[in-house]
Amino acid sequence: MVQGKKNSQYMKTVVGPGLALVALLGIASYALLGPTGIIAWTDYRAALSERKIELAELKKERDSLRNRQLLLDRDNVDPDLAGELMRKELNVVAPDEVVVPLK
Repeated sequence: MVQGKKNSQYMKTVVGPGLALVALLGIASYALLGPTGIIAWTDYRAALSERKIELAELKKERDSLRNRQLLLDRDNVDPDLAGELMRKELNVVAPDEVVVPLK
């Protein structure tokens, strides 16, 4: 009987730290292998560099569109761009112009 009591007391003292160790190992493995873990950082860095390239291209396109917007401002329209757009969209030509197909 005394040995059974010692055995149960020994189990009580071992179970708590054992569960804590299992929990810590689970947290450590999640920190290493989880979706936001250390190993996933390399994938995130590669994706970040791709996004930076895409962002630079989009900024370049945005600046181009902003320049075109400024050229088409109501108060100060660029006559060359207005003429180009008119000919392109309305498919019209002045009587003294010659059309040269590019295709």
